[in-house]
Amino acid sequence: MIRFAYFGEEDFDQLIEWSGDEAFLLQWSGPQFKYPLTASQLEAYLEGANDPEQSGRLVYKVIDSETDLTIGHLSIGNIDRHNRSARIGKVLVGHTARRGRGTGQAMIREALRIGFEELRLHKMTLGVFDFNEAAIRCYEKEGFVREGLIRDSKRMGDTYWNLIEMGILEREWHGTSR
Repeated sequence: MIRFAYFGEEDFDQLIEWSGDEAFLLQWSGPQFKYPLTASQLEAYLEGANDPEQSGRLVYKVIDSETDLTIGHLSIGNIDRHNRSARIGKVLVGHTARRGRGTGQAMIREALRIGFEELRLHKMTLGVFDFNEAAIRCYEKEGFVREGLIRDSKRMGDTYWNLIEMGILEREWHGTSR
């Protein structure tokens, strides 16, 4: 269905095209990127990334295995090899025709496989805004549990967004892995 490949400079234009308006950019990327998304922000994002042995961040494009089209984006960041933990972020099903068809869940499943099998992590976390009910359901289906709520975490215009912190432990993933 999907496969991951390292995100590179050749992928910048596609991600910028998908980045959306200010609210959508914040929703999928968190506070790291500022609207409008630019190549210079993406260059900084990739600095030091994608060395599976040493980097603190692995950045992926998501490719449809049948069509070879890039359909999404995801990163595994905050990799802490001592504590064996990392954070999934920048989750985006960019190809709109693929939304609502299980692509996000397949992306999370592959990120968990990389984290727990390849990186030998103990715990993986992520944050999701509380209004993003489809994403919350997706993460829960893959075994994530809610660990907390950060109220009024980010401001968008005159509104504040609450962030749900979620996590999954290696033993929980082994219990749900397919």
